[in-house]
Amino acid sequence: MKTNHSKCSCTRRQVLIWGGTSIIGLTALRFCVAQEDYRPLIIMEKARGVIVADPVRCVGCGRCELACTEFNDGKAAPSMSRIKVDRNLNFGPLGAATWREGRGNMGDGLIVQDLCRQCPHPVPCADICPENAIILSPADNARMIDPERCTGCKVCLQACPWEMISFDPENGKATKCNLCEGKPKCVEACPAGSLSYIAWTDLTGKIPPRNLSTAPLPQQKALSCQECHMPGQPHNIRRIGPSILTALGGGRSASAGGIGFKWIDMAGAILVPAAIGSVLVHALLRKIRKK
Repeated sequence: MKTNHSKCSCTRRQVLIWGGTSIIGLTALRFCVAQEDYRPLIIMEKARGVIVADPVRCVGCGRCELACTEFNDGKAAPSMSRIKVDRNLNFGPLGAATWREGRGNMGDGLIVQDLCRQCPHPVPCADICPENAIILSPADNARMIDPERCTGCKVCLQACPWEMISFDPENGKATKCNLCEGKPKCVEACPAGSLSYIAWTDLTGKIPPRNLSTAPLPQQKALSCQECHMPGQPHNIRRIGPSILTALGGGRSASAGGIGFKWIDMAGAILVPAAIGSVLVHALLRKIRKK
């Protein structure tokens, strides 16, 4: 008996063709997006410590800046200090005002010490450096500048959102906080006890940037970032299950953010298996109907 397929708008052959084309397209996208084999961005482990400040206790004596440069540079040069206090004196960079509002460098007299946040990945200064001169300190994973690699291009100075990298005009090298091998001299020198060295915590979102970065990331490094964050990577797909459970009201909260977590991951983990399942069900139903 001839079966009437007029009501079936999609045949099994069409589903197989569409599904196969989609899978081939998703596979090819990996090579199309990567484009070339560039050196990847520097992925740094988190620092084991960070310096925090209590501005209420700071008296603006500047001893921390002197201790910093004397230990690291062998000279008294507050302008090169890895901790920035002097630039926030006199109620901010614009000087004292008749009517003062706000805090710290906004103008109410509270001195806010600027410190390196030891940024987690991605580290702006390390990613932007063309010589990969910003490395991890072996003592505590602090982000430090290797003077042998640094060429003095000053690109990292523009990349730091809080302007925490200094430049030594005498040797033509950039310099930043390296936590003094786990024993910060600024903390030891502070007479008011306003500085503390603690276990690392993410401070990057707690204080607004001083400036927006004007240093663009080189194209080859931006492309190489896709090696980790490109859609379809296993570590991105593994995050889909917890995210679905969270959306359904079960399980612990899981973040679905990130560069690589896009529709393609969801398609690879859910839609493609669903399409294959629908083909099998379609085939089974056709076989039952023929009987």
